[in-house]
Amino acid sequence: MRSRVLITGGAGFIGSSVAVALAKRNYEVRVLDSLSPQIHGPDGDSPTRHAVDQVAELIHADVRNADVLTAALKGVNAVIHLAAETGTGQSMYEVGRYTDVNIMGTAKLLELLSSCSCVERIIIASSRAIYGEGKYACDKDGAVYPHQRRISDLQAGFFDPRCPLCNGPLQLVPTDEDSQLHPTSIYGITKQTQEQLWLLCGAAFDIPAIALRYQNVYGPGQSLANPYTGILSIFSTRFRSGGDVNIFEDGKESRDFVYVDDVVAATIAALESPPTVSGAFNIGSGQPVDVLTVASLLKHDFDANCKVNMTGNYRIGDIRHNYADIRRASELLDWKPVVKFHDGLARFVSWVKSQQIGTDGYEHALDELRSRGMLR
Repeated sequence: MRSRVLITGGAGFIGSSVAVALAKRNYEVRVLDSLSPQIHGPDGDSPTRHAVDQVAELIHADVRNADVLTAALKGVNAVIHLAAETGTGQSMYEVGRYTDVNIMGTAKLLELLSSCSCVERIIIASSRAIYGEGKYACDKDGAVYPHQRRISDLQAGFFDPRCPLCNGPLQLVPTDEDSQLHPTSIYGITKQTQEQLWLLCGAAFDIPAIALRYQNVYGPGQSLANPYTGILSIFSTRFRSGGDVNIFEDGKESRDFVYVDDVVAATIAALESPPTVSGAFNIGSGQPVDVLTVASLLKHDFDANCKVNMTGNYRIGDIRHNYADIRRASELLDWKPVVKFHDGLARFVSWVKSQQIGTDGYEHALDELRSRGMLR
C-alpha cells in the first residue's frame, strides 16, 4: 500500500512542488488549501493549483475548518503543514488574520492529530523569521543576538544592529538552530508559536515531529502577483512592467536565498528520515546575498531600463541580516543544497519570462505600509 501524505497549503509555491515530487515517488498525495486570492488570484486559477490538480486530491477549504480537517486526515500516514499567511510587512497591520490562520489553524490541526493513530510523521514549515536578527559576533562579548534595531539608528541611516551588551559593532555569522529566538515581526512570532506547538505536541502524542526553518525560498512557481512576499518575484514583476524599484535602507541588507528544488529535497528528506529524528532544522543555502545585488542581477537579466533607487526608507519589523548554519540538516537529514544562487536565478528568470506580465501591486503595497506607519 502506498503511503498517503496530507499537505496543508499544498497548492502554494512550495507545497505544489512537494506534491509533484512526492507523486513521482509513488506517494498518494492529498492537498488541503484555501486558494487565497492574494496568492492564487480571484478565481483560484493559479499555475501551482493546476499542477496539484494533476497529481493529488485537492480539498478546497480553510485549515481552521475542523470538520474538513477530520475528513482530510482519514487514512493519512504523514502530515506536511505549510498552510500559513506569509509576509513580514503585512503581518504588522493584519495582526488578527495572521495570528488566527497561523496559530489557531495549527492548533486545530494538532487537536485532531492527538487521536490519529495512523499518522507516523508530522512536518511543519517554520521560518528564519523566528530568529529575528540572528547570530552575530562581538570582539568584546563573543556570540550575541541583537534585538530589534533602534528607530533612532534607522532614522539616522545607521542600519546595522549593535551589540546588545556593549553597543559596539558586530560581525555577521551563520545562525544555528540553538540560537536565541526573538522575532521582530508578527509573522515571525506566529511562526515561532507554530513551531513550538508542533514540536511539543509531537513529543506528547509520540509522533516524530520536525520543523523546517526555511530561509528565503525562490524559484519557478512563486507567485508573481503577491506584492507582500518574495522579493525576487516582486522585483521581477516590477522590472517587467517598467516601474522603478525602490530598495529599503542602503541595499546592503542580506538574506539567505534557497532554491525551491533544494527545499523540496529537504522536505522529502525530513519525511523519509528515521523516526528517531525530530526537532528543528535550518533549510537554506548557507550563503548571504545582499538585496542590491539581487536587484542589479535581475535588472540586467530582464534588460530593464527602469531605475533601482536606494531610498533610505526602512520597514518596521524588517531585519538587517540572517543566513543559516545548515550543518544539522546535513548530518541528520543527509541533505545539502545543490543549486547555486546564480544558477537558480537564471532558472527563475527563464521561467518568469515565460509567464504573462500580471498586475503590479508593488506601489499599492508600499502605500499600505506608509498609511499605517510601517514604512518610514
